[in-house]
Amino acid sequence: MSNQMKAVAIAGAVAAAMAAQSTPAEAAAKEKCFGVALAGKNDCAAGPGTTCAGTSVNDYQGNAWSLVDAGTCESIELPTMADGTERSGSLEALERDVPA
Repeated sequence: MSNQMKAVAIAGAVAAAMAAQSTPAEAAAKEKCFGVALAGKNDCAAGPGTTCAGTSVNDYQGNAWSLVDAGTCESIELPTMADGTERSGSLEALERDVPA
């Protein structure tokens, strides 16, 4: 293998390794938002009785979360609850719409 081919192979490997890493800025640009996921669409654990992603059983389950862009959680538009109460996302787990 020629020196030029070795250089190209090394450069390709370095470029691939750099592309595969996420930056801290990208990770910091997201936050957990509770109460906004549809049933079975949560990103991870949804409180007691669930294990991880996709295990919420109610739409907008208060203890289920999804990753959203930082700073947008509480402004996500959600339908009102059956009793007419406004529903919004939260940075902390909620007790609404949690299965019995």
